[in-house]
Amino acid sequence: MDMNRIDELFWQKKNNILSVFYTAGYPDLNDTIAIARHLQAAGVDMIELGIPFSDPIADGPVIQHSNVRAISNGMNVKTLLDQVRAIRQEVAIPVVLMGYLNPVLQYGLEKFFFDTAAAGADGVILPDLPVHEYADKYKGLAQQAGLRVIFLVAPTTSDERIREIDETSTGFLYAVSLSGVTGARKQFSEEQEKFLDRLSRLKLKNPVLAGFGISNAESYQRVCRYVNGAIVGSAFIELLGKGGFDGEIKRFIEMLKEDQACVQ
Repeated sequence: MDMNRIDELFWQKKNNILSVFYTAGYPDLNDTIAIARHLQAAGVDMIELGIPFSDPIADGPVIQHSNVRAISNGMNVKTLLDQVRAIRQEVAIPVVLMGYLNPVLQYGLEKFFFDTAAAGADGVILPDLPVHEYADKYKGLAQQAGLRVIFLVAPTTSDERIREIDETSTGFLYAVSLSGVTGARKQFSEEQEKFLDRLSRLKLKNPVLAGFGISNAESYQRVCRYVNGAIVGSAFIELLGKGGFDGEIKRFIEMLKEDQACVQ
């Protein structure tokens, strides 16, 4: 399997990876491209673009609201892929598309894989795509397209199942650091820390990024003690919702990285 931008990122940088998630088409339809440009300039390592869906059941109110707004702005899979092409003209860091299976199935899964790769994205995260179904039916297609397909593990996932998912996942493993929906939390819990410590001891094939509830420098640093980096979503989308985000994005990323002392 040839290396793509995700592989190159983890090859070059083992720790302190910062990936930022935001919903495509939010706050306004065409903001997607400018936000990606600002994130790269601010020193983010990877971008995750959310594919809006009308019923995002794993998401809290902030991301739910951004989905509703993006859909009302006219965002859909085709428009998002057009925007990824435009992003790729200016942005060199990895881009991953993340969303629910329903809009992708409507678009056509095989077509989605090839069109996503052709647009310049490097990977996809489809949390409700069953791992066994992907392995049986679609893995060859994703490999053909050169896409990494990233799967999720949670605190409730057994060690044996985590190892199975790790074998199927490519690019990295997404650790849902807590049970529940997405959303910024003020404190990083002992339960989250225990789960990430458990993951770090399993000696997995893939690098691990942890998401859900990471919103400030303290939680980001605590995550990085155990795994390769963190994914920040809801706190960033809250920022975008306030508008006037040009200088704010830079300040937000600087805040996350302040006194960065993540060591593994």
